[in-house]
Amino acid sequence: MKAKIQEALNEIRPMLQQDGGDVELVDFEDGIVKVRLQGACAGCPMSQMTLKSGIERVLKTKFPEIKSVESAA
Repeated sequence: MKAKIQEALNEIRPMLQQDGGDVELVDFEDGIVKVRLQGACAGCPMSQMTLKSGIERVLKTKFPEIKSVESAA
């Protein structure tokens, strides 16, 4: 499952990289995906919106078993 999530993140990645950011898959367990936003995304005030409205929405559409996408510490 992690490999499939990584593939989906690779599709999202170019949009983040256009703004100087990136995303890293940290873990997937019990339906929860943990990611780490990097670069410009890490300190951006819109990062929660990017995480929930962007990344989580795309992943949940592709994989209904995903309950949530959260930011890893």
